Amino acid sequence: MVWIFVTLLAASLQTMRFMVQKKLRMDTLSSGGATYARFVYAGPLIVAVALGYLSWTQAPMPHLTARFWILASLGGVTQILATMCLVSLFQLRNFTVGITFAKTEVLLTVLSGMIVLGETVTALAGLAIGVGVIGAILLSDIPMSQGHFGKRMLNRGTALGLGAGLLFSICSVAYRGATMEIASDAVLVRSLTTLMVVIFIQALLMTVFLRLREPGQITAVLQSWRTAIWVGALSLGGSIGWFTAFAMQNAAYVKAVGQIEIVFSIAITTLVFGETISRREIWGVGFLLISVVALILVA
Repeated sequence: MVWIFVTLLAASLQTMRFMVQKKLRMDTLSSGGATYARFVYAGPLIVAVALGYLSWTQAPMPHLTARFWILASLGGVTQILATMCLVSLFQLRNFTVGITFAKTEVLLTVLSGMIVLGETVTALAGLAIGVGVIGAILLSDIPMSQGHFGKRMLNRGTALGLGAGLLFSICSVAYRGATMEIASDAVLVRSLTTLMVVIFIQALLMTVFLRLREPGQITAVLQSWRTAIWVGALSLGGSIGWFTAFAMQNAAYVKAVGQIEIVFSIAITTLVFGETISRREIWGVGFLLISVVALILVA
């Protein structure tokens, strides 16, 4: 059950990272800039940690197969797109709802895992994950006063949330597949090596994207270093946790337990951003938390 504790740590650090990214997005940066901050500041840190660990343990640099590079690249690209969707979503709904919308990835990770890696879940786990669907449906609706049912369900916030969920699900499965491609019995060797490669790919892609599409954002990210550096530090800790958990357990189970970050996001919503949570949103969060607890018991 070590993977559960690693996942809980990763979820708490990731929630704090999203909080800092939201602050950056609200203050000075675009969605792309806030996303880029994670890679540009986490990159040097992960290289130092990964190479330091390999040196300390005297473990050789693992051989990276073509399939590893394909899966690592797929995970890196989909994570960038998913993060940009989520940061954009923060402008439309409150922090807790934004985080919870992305949790539809748990439902989609089951399907992605079956397609990409051939992994399945048990019937009880599937039922527990299904409970989370109810929460997602409750959280996909906006107030009656804002239009008829179709308009309320089919809105930009729903599209961004579900898009983030789908992309995050593909990302999680790709990362697990990449760690499984490394021939090493040491979990940290597999997780740190995969994370180092992924961060490099993401930093390179985002640098090119911002240079071409959002000139000035790279400079803005560097100028915001006093806040943005915390995005990198929190990202490093959270990513090490996620990648280690993926190396140990089915991605669907890991991401399902990771939904516990919703609890952390509620505290941040009320205590940091001063935002309110509606009764409907509380019910939606409640169903998702029941799903998480059930999964911990049956996984």
